[in-house]
Amino acid sequence: MTGTSPSRLVPVLSVLGSVLSVQFGAAFGSTLFDTVGASGAVALRLTVAALILGILVRPRWHRWTRPQREGIVALGLALAVMNSAFYEALARLPLGTTVTIEFLGPLTLAAVLSRQLRDGVWVLAALAGVLILGLRDTGTEALDAVGVAFALTAGAAWAGYIIAGSHLAATVPSADGLAGASIVAAVLTLPLGVISGGTALFDPRTLAVGAAVALLSSVIPYTLELRALQVMSKKVFAILIALEPAAATLAGVLVLGQVLGLQTLAAIALVVAAGIGSVLSNR
Repeated sequence: MTGTSPSRLVPVLSVLGSVLSVQFGAAFGSTLFDTVGASGAVALRLTVAALILGILVRPRWHRWTRPQREGIVALGLALAVMNSAFYEALARLPLGTTVTIEFLGPLTLAAVLSRQLRDGVWVLAALAGVLILGLRDTGTEALDAVGVAFALTAGAAWAGYIIAGSHLAATVPSADGLAGASIVAAVLTLPLGVISGGTALFDPRTLAVGAAVALLSSVIPYTLELRALQVMSKKVFAILIALEPAAATLAGVLVLGQVLGLQTLAAIALVVAAGIGSVLSNR
């Protein structure tokens, strides 16, 4: 029997859908910065996501074992740090640059988990594309040092999210684990969000945008990713999401009006090739 079965394509398509959803959500989320600040935007997004998942899933904390609870708290902490640091970086750096720097986290994880030469080739190819893509927005201007630090922090938390999510997906139903982790993340980010956004968080337009961002950036992508991690190795997942910088560039073009140059197109093609190559060689 030749070809790739539909069951093997489902987790791949789930991750690709997650990649597009989260980056377009980030682009729309950045429109909230002037109103509620970066901390307010991330708190609004995670709190709305937690409410949606909590109502739909109704996680039952008392039925989980201690290791399961620890896994949910670990994933929630990773979500809180990853999203908070990412939004703070996004407030100081362009979207494509932020995602490019952040991607160094899961890219490093993929390299650490790699055990074969071909995997290293795909990692290096993705790294080259990420670096080229990162040059698009920086030009000759120096990057904001605080923004870079936040982006690197988000990248480290992103790697932690992959590890925690993969472990949790093997021990707790994905919907229950995600709902519990989202509630933890919302609790951790809400205090700073309230300080930053104040009463503007309750503005109807702000709430509407926040709800849309929560769906695009949290509910949809995290649900897809945790389901994919039930059958996909952390190594393949980490390489596949090399498409994140390309998706961020696309979101920047369509939502923020950024212009694509030949250098950017070449970088996107290289990253896409690395992602496809990793999937085909790790069936």
